[in-house]
Amino acid sequence: MKINDAPLSAGLYLVSVPIGNARDITLRALDILTTADVLVAEDTRSLRHLMQIHGLAPGARPVWSCHDHSGPGVLAQVVAAITAGRSVAYASEAGTPILSDPGFTLVRAVRAADLPVTAAPGASALLTALTVSGIAAERFAFLGFLPAASAARQAALAEVVYQKMGILIYEGPHRVKETVTDMVAILGADRPVALCRELTKRFEEVRQTTLGQLAQMDDLDALKGEIVLVLGPPVHAAAAEGDVRAALAQAMTSMRVKDAATAVAGSLGLPRRDVYRIALTMGDGT
Repeated sequence: MKINDAPLSAGLYLVSVPIGNARDITLRALDILTTADVLVAEDTRSLRHLMQIHGLAPGARPVWSCHDHSGPGVLAQVVAAITAGRSVAYASEAGTPILSDPGFTLVRAVRAADLPVTAAPGASALLTALTVSGIAAERFAFLGFLPAASAARQAALAEVVYQKMGILIYEGPHRVKETVTDMVAILGADRPVALCRELTKRFEEVRQTTLGQLAQMDDLDALKGEIVLVLGPPVHAAAAEGDVRAALAQAMTSMRVKDAATAVAGSLGLPRRDVYRIALTMGDGT
């Protein structure tokens, strides 16, 4: 394999890296990692190891760390490097930068300085899970990692409970049982779900079932590896008045009655006037 070692123009290059199998790297990603003037990574050890696997070495080039706890100094350092005419490659610990990843702040800083940003697409746990899940979700919402506290997690789920689309969620093995329990409470036991674990790795596993059945599995507490939960659209065809009231109650915690009625009517596919009539019995009509 011949690596393209042509110089890169100044700018930020977002490099997607494998989510498990090191051979899922793209040729363009290898080109960028070979030729960029500066290497930046969410986890510099992971990047160095990946480059070593593919016969690459940073050499004398600087390797900077940019993670959730990095201060503004790192962002300013990257902007200064690009302004000086250098090419900077940024790689997540795994997968595509920006999705549940500190690369967003880096992109925002570079864009604010009116400097170029480009991406070398590649592996993504989000799309990989959707591909293998067997769940029909032509339209879907990506919620990333849900809040750690159960009450906040349930509130986040309540915002999408009536959306007629799939939902994708990232979760760690230490909290998946609690998350699935909250999903049953908010989304219902009959909601179709696929639990996708250790994607592209040796022990890859996909469990396609319902939320209720998944919650009853005895080994949820013992699962290892990163997990993507792929939820299918709601199975019920129409919302009962009790469901409408529940959706309105949630929406009215942050919206005026009129706005809440509009939002709930849209999400449930109901006439606004009917939903507004119910809302008026619950609020002050402002």
